[in-house]
Amino acid sequence: MRIGHGYDVHRLVKGRPCILGGVTIEHETGPEGHSDGDVPVHALMDALLGALALGDIGTLFPDTDPAFKGADSITLLRRVAEEVGERGYRLGNADITIIAQEPKLQRYVPKMRENFAAALGAEVSQVSVKATTEEKLGFTGAGLGIAAHAVVLIEAIS
Repeated sequence: MRIGHGYDVHRLVKGRPCILGGVTIEHETGPEGHSDGDVPVHALMDALLGALALGDIGTLFPDTDPAFKGADSITLLRRVAEEVGERGYRLGNADITIIAQEPKLQRYVPKMRENFAAALGAEVSQVSVKATTEEKLGFTGAGLGIAAHAVVLIEAIS
């Protein structure tokens, strides 16, 4: 077994779609980024890559590469899942926490869990997604950005 942790943060800006966990959320702002800015997906990819000691998503999908401009992060997550499988591992479980004052995310969590599980070739029961605020403290509490943490356990395929 191997454990990985990932963290990501993006500024919220007007005029960008708000895509989190592969779900388009109605909101007046969205995460700024080279790709679609999907913060929880980025944190999850970093956790998986970290568990394999392969660096971070910037190594695999550099923001200097125009091929990843506006990229769908769920598609990139599938590529990371392939890396996990090619190295002889599979997901044991993932636990993702999204930190945002706005938008409110609870009603979107079931679909996010389904999206993560499908991309990883896992069961929904292996993926936990939680959303929390920071009680109006810090940059997320002020509505300036969204952050996410992800922790994964990967298991050797026997």
